[in-house]
Amino acid sequence: MGRVFGTSYLVACVSRMHGGAQKVVYKIECSNGFSCVMYVWDLSMNFFEEEKANEDINEQSYGSDLFALNNKYLTQHGIQTPALYDLNKERDRYPFDYALVEYIDGCKAETYFHHSDLRVQDKVFQRLGDMITTMHTNERHIFGKANSNEISAAQCHLLQMENAKVQLAYASQHMQEIGSNQSKLLDKLYELESKIKPRKQYGFIHGELGPDHVLVNDKLEPFLIDIEGAMFFDIEHEHSFLEMRFGDFYRYLKNDTLDPDRLLFYQFHHHISLTSAGLKLMHRGFPDQQFAKGLADYQSERALRFIEK
Repeated sequence: MGRVFGTSYLVACVSRMHGGAQKVVYKIECSNGFSCVMYVWDLSMNFFEEEKANEDINEQSYGSDLFALNNKYLTQHGIQTPALYDLNKERDRYPFDYALVEYIDGCKAETYFHHSDLRVQDKVFQRLGDMITTMHTNERHIFGKANSNEISAAQCHLLQMENAKVQLAYASQHMQEIGSNQSKLLDKLYELESKIKPRKQYGFIHGELGPDHVLVNDKLEPFLIDIEGAMFFDIEHEHSFLEMRFGDFYRYLKNDTLDPDRLLFYQFHHHISLTSAGLKLMHRGFPDQQFAKGLADYQSERALRFIEK
């Protein structure tokens, strides 16, 4: 803190914040009233350590390099995300990268689902909808990370096709109903994929944009967090996730120009992938076991509904 901000920034309190499953987050409070956040990318404390080690370059969504890259890209394009004060990748004293980041004094967007003032709700979610539209209309003809310029003949949805097969195999080992319907679920996956027509136009997406990945400050301004997975991709991937996570409030975020075949495919993919994610969190000691079990149970039910149609 002294090296980055100066000797008057004396640390008074450090508290661990409720973070996600992939990085450790601390709030640092100084005696002069200043606060900031520390992100720590320690793979040994990542609940998806095995998957991160085996990720394809186009699927990577973890690490300080991606955080710095996407922080810069989003900021340059007018999409608010907490400012990056300092990134330390030296690993001379610690075996991990860490960053000091702006502390947003506010709450997550999900808090506003239950806000008593409808005008406040309107303002928050309309602003978020405008931000998402701005982000998605940053387009280019190749998918991948913001700094990637390799032209690929592949279609980006096929990455999620392969991921869905892997996650379905995992879930089938641990949930009886998924296991007994594995072949039907796999057939449905192939059926939905077969309807997708080729495309070479991709928007910039967050990649996992739930209401818990949006902070709202005291001016009702939204900020995107957990941005490591942001990339150019089919925006239907994002919208199918937004619709699932925001429920009735998706009406503020919706886009009427989306490809319905892609939406349905990605929706099914999310249900399978999140079923597996919930199971892995249960098996790997995630602190909130009730949340992990609820995630696996709910998403598996949603996936099974697809084969009832």
